[in-house]
Amino acid sequence: MKENFLWGVAMSASQAEGGALLDGKGLVMDDVVSTVHNERFQATANLEIALNKTYDYYPSHQAIDFYHRYPEDIKRFAELGIKVLRTSINWARIYPKGIEEEPNEAGLTFYDKVFDECLKYGIEPVVTLNHFNTPLEFYYSGGWKNRELIHHFVKYAKTVFTRYKDKVKYWMTINEINMILSLPLVGGLINPTLEENVDFAKYQGAHYQLVASALAVKVGKEINPNFQIGCMMGAGVTYPYSCRPEDVWEAFQANEEEYALIDVQVKGQYPHLFLSKLKHKGLELDMTADDLAILEENTVDFVGLSYYNTRLTAADKSSLQTSGANLMGTLKNPYLKSNDFGWQSDPLGFRITLNELYSRYHLPLFIVENGYSAIETCDGDPIQDDYRIDYIRDHLKQLKAAMEDGVDIIGYTPWAGIDIISASTGVIEKRYGLIYVDLDDEGNGSLERTPKKSYYWYQNVVKTNGEEL
Repeated sequence: MKENFLWGVAMSASQAEGGALLDGKGLVMDDVVSTVHNERFQATANLEIALNKTYDYYPSHQAIDFYHRYPEDIKRFAELGIKVLRTSINWARIYPKGIEEEPNEAGLTFYDKVFDECLKYGIEPVVTLNHFNTPLEFYYSGGWKNRELIHHFVKYAKTVFTRYKDKVKYWMTINEINMILSLPLVGGLINPTLEENVDFAKYQGAHYQLVASALAVKVGKEINPNFQIGCMMGAGVTYPYSCRPEDVWEAFQANEEEYALIDVQVKGQYPHLFLSKLKHKGLELDMTADDLAILEENTVDFVGLSYYNTRLTAADKSSLQTSGANLMGTLKNPYLKSNDFGWQSDPLGFRITLNELYSRYHLPLFIVENGYSAIETCDGDPIQDDYRIDYIRDHLKQLKAAMEDGVDIIGYTPWAGIDIISASTGVIEKRYGLIYVDLDDEGNGSLERTPKKSYYWYQNVVKTNGEEL
């Protein structure tokens, strides 16, 4: 690896912090939905289900209590020898309803303390502005399909850019921005069951997110020209099920859809197939000349991405098996192995994806999520998670191969540094961390932290700058 390669670990605010109702913080969607055992899947497709009920357990309210335990956790991260911590700011901590004119000082102070703790150990924060935590108040005005959110997002971005201009260098605007097209409620607070035209709502919301992201880049560069501001996508190339031309065309269209929003953030223009799709669907978006100029003039510095697996599609899917893939379904690839949750591992697909992205964008890539989930229990001794070590090792080998191919990669932060609440299921049994947290799916446990075998293995990977895998 190059000497300045940024080794790190990753997490997110809603999945780790807890303290969801403390110190003036407002609500986000995660704060009103429960777990997969209590209608989480249904509620993240139709939020009305959760809004009309009270559950016994809301996983985000406590999460793993990073809100109070951040000094301990950051110290553990520092002992890995890492250079960066990829995390996020919860928008609703800064502007509880999103619409306030003045920020919540308690929220700003919390992140001051977190970032200061990181910097004390020489760890740079890599910060996502919106990691699926748009303030819930905006749900009632249509979510991101409401143009007013652009103003409020830029106000929020300006506030945190100004506050942390000397503490944070690397920023990403919107986590997995392509998620709004597949899961509009998770990605954009747009309830598909309440929309007359779901396609219009999600594409309009995506456009407003892109404008908001571009304006955030503009404001950020004005505040600190040295900021590195990137976009972030849920990545993983889609393969055709066969060489049948209809399958190849299906896969080509799926990839173009996933890349479309990143194309805008990197190139400043919508790709022709995306515009053609809107036309064929009869969708006339609110997309002004000023919007298009903003997009063209304020492109990103790097492409952040999550990668867990590749995807598979076919023109006729009716008789084919499916598999899970980072909140989105895919066909099951008969050539790949699966984990406890049906996610298939494809290390070579990682190399393919990295090369595809770099060839397309010619910008540095930052891998900010990549990891392995498993059901684990701890009896006091370190968990022997060789399966996680194997997964990360296999992917790091392909990352190194991609760099030898000529791909420019800034850094790597496995998901996750510590066990956190799963975004898709709301439970912690789906464990990704290098550190075990004593917590069960009902929120019971001591919250004691215990490093796993993978923690010590990754510590040596960082120490040797990837030479010893």
